[in-house]
Amino acid sequence: VQLQASGGGLVQAGGSLRVSCAASGSILRINVMGWYRQAPGKQRELVASIISGGITNYADSVKGRFTISSDNAKNTVYLEMNSLKPEDTAVYYCYADVAPWSSPRGYYWGQGTQVTVSS
Repeated sequence: VQLQASGGGLVQAGGSLRVSCAASGSILRINVMGWYRQAPGKQRELVASIISGGITNYADSVKGRFTISSDNAKNTVYLEMNSLKPEDTAVYYCYADVAPWSSPRGYYWGQGTQVTVSS
């Protein structure tokens, strides 16, 4: 199982960005997909997650500004980020709770994508 993140980049405060993450490989079922972020000198924190039934969860710091969605047919999760603030600057990592066809269920991580918000 591999996760490939894309998107991100540099944007001014108040702007918008979208990051995507596609899972590929021998996947029987994806239970949860989501995004963490890690800013310099800070611990990795959960930004948002979405379970297979569509229920979403957000960090308080991004509620009302970020929207997570998924395309189950494509095993892809999206994070639409609006009203971005400089404090949203971080490396964003996607993850997935995956049940592969021929190995135990586990958590898989993407390579990380940089989001930089200038003031």
